[in-house]
This record gives sequence, C-alpha cells and structure tokens, in this order.
Amino acid sequence: MRLSHGLRQEEVAKKSIIKRPYYCQIEMGVRTPSIDVAKRIADQLQFDWTRFFEEPDSEDESYDAAKGE
Repeated sequence: MRLSHGLRQEEVAKKSIIKRPYYCQIEMGVRTPSIDVAKRIADQLQFDWTRFFEEPDSEDESYDAAKGE
C-alpha cells in the first residue's frame, strides 16, 4: 500500500509522528501499533485503521496492513 502511494518508510513515519524503525517493524508485522498510531498511518495510506487488528484469513497467510497485502 505504501509503495502504491509512492512513499518511502521515512515519509510515512514522519507524517505519522513515529520513528522509521518503529514503522518498519509495524510494516513487517513484528509490532502492532497503538490505536492512535494505527489511525495516523492509515490516514497517510488511505485505508481503514482497523485493518491493523484484523486476523489473516488462514494460518499460512501473513497479513501486512501497512502494505495492504
């Protein structure tokens, strides 16, 4: 999703008022953002912030809300 908007991690992080390493961890699925951070990132990437808290469709399927994959 970030790439489809032509944004770098640093740009999304800065606009979301978080550090790039934290954003990177969220994007990779290592960390889950707080609701406030999820809302700020989703606002930048134009998707529903609740996607960060949805479960993948199956156990084998990984889901990356920030990428929309």
